[in-house]
Amino acid sequence: MTEILVQPVAEGQIPSASSRVIEHPAWPVLKDAVEEIRPWQSADGSIDFDAEHAPPRSVAELTVDRVISAVEQLAPLLPHDAAYLRALGLDLRRWADEGFQVPDFLDSLLAFQPAARREDGLQHLVVFPMYTQNGNPDRNLEAVALKMVWPDWLADLEATRYDNPLFCGITFEDFTSGYDTNSAVLFPETIAVREAPERFSWGGIFCDREAARFRRVTESAVDLLGLELPDDIREMIGDQERCKEAFVLWDMVHDRTHSHGDLPFDPFMIKQRQPFWMYGLEELRCDLTAFKEAVKLESEGNRHGRDVQYAVLFDRMFRFPVTGDRVKNYDGLGGQLLFAYLHKHDVVRWTDNTLRIDWDRAPQITNQLCAEIEELYRAGIDRPKLVHWFAAYDLVSTYLAPHPGSRWAKGPDALDTSLPPRKLVDEVLADEFPLSMFYEALSKKLKGVIASTRGITAADVQRVAA
Repeated sequence: MTEILVQPVAEGQIPSASSRVIEHPAWPVLKDAVEEIRPWQSADGSIDFDAEHAPPRSVAELTVDRVISAVEQLAPLLPHDAAYLRALGLDLRRWADEGFQVPDFLDSLLAFQPAARREDGLQHLVVFPMYTQNGNPDRNLEAVALKMVWPDWLADLEATRYDNPLFCGITFEDFTSGYDTNSAVLFPETIAVREAPERFSWGGIFCDREAARFRRVTESAVDLLGLELPDDIREMIGDQERCKEAFVLWDMVHDRTHSHGDLPFDPFMIKQRQPFWMYGLEELRCDLTAFKEAVKLESEGNRHGRDVQYAVLFDRMFRFPVTGDRVKNYDGLGGQLLFAYLHKHDVVRWTDNTLRIDWDRAPQITNQLCAEIEELYRAGIDRPKLVHWFAAYDLVSTYLAPHPGSRWAKGPDALDTSLPPRKLVDEVLADEFPLSMFYEALSKKLKGVIASTRGITAADVQRVAA
């Protein structure tokens, strides 16, 4: 079997900027070979050599050889990933030797441990068969060059306040087609393996992509809506680095919140069959917890606190509700709920075709919504599942009008409550809480801008600014 060789490098040494993976001549070779393999693969990652588009097996084997050779040439730049790169070579070779069946990269996945060494600017090369969340649903081979985002101030907050030892803030250097999409995460559960590990040891968020699309959408929405911004927030939206730092802090607090608080259910609720407003409330709860912590940080003089607050508010209000389709769009629902809550409490006003925000009251009222969701959760510990779902529905429908054809909106008497709760999920409409007239109009006007953020990177917004 081929084993990728890694040249020894001095302990603690991080390759310099001139040693970037993407500047090495082996990177385009690797990227091209991966792109050649991807169209041959079926949805499960295997290659069916009887399919019309498939090459001879010998051609596929030679292409995998090119991938292995390129990774071997890049390995000296990545001594901290030596164990992973060795395992990667073995997994690639085994996949080829066994006839390109459904790939199994468990060994290399277990060897990849980016959270074990979180250092700002540290490079990683990732090659896995995987789907990309909000991107490509198939388990195609992907190659991604990335860097860790772990400045001292963030490391200090994680160590002293927001313990999250598995979280990795990351930025793109370059990527193959599965990431030329809306995907902004690198999660181990997306990777093709023979069996899921007992526990995952890392999770990565591309804060540069999140910042770039936030800036593009927010700038357009602010212009369309005539919103007057405080000077410091306008400066933040114009600064990619500031936005990136806001998002990496937001993401770190959000991520840990899924397992913190009065949780009436498994924190990994996305794996369960529940009505989509439950997922919407959970994601919003985590975002609003990050907002609440950001208010505290601002009061303590932390310069990132105010930036995080307005990253949460604007991304949730301007991008989330009008992104994606209307089929059980739980992130869109959370954004609609935040806007409606602030509108009902007179923090946002749409008057004379102009949006106005009461900047002084926005933190207080946003934290108030967070408290209502937290109280829903706390009380939910004592409720049966179906009762809890209806309580959550009541909270959402207090601020958002349900679809007039909804059976859930008519209450328990309109449903067959003798069925198991999971069966009643089938009665939830695809668009249980339709967009308001305000958001319908905003969606049409931002449609092109939203589409332009597909595959966006920091370099894209910087080129536009230049």
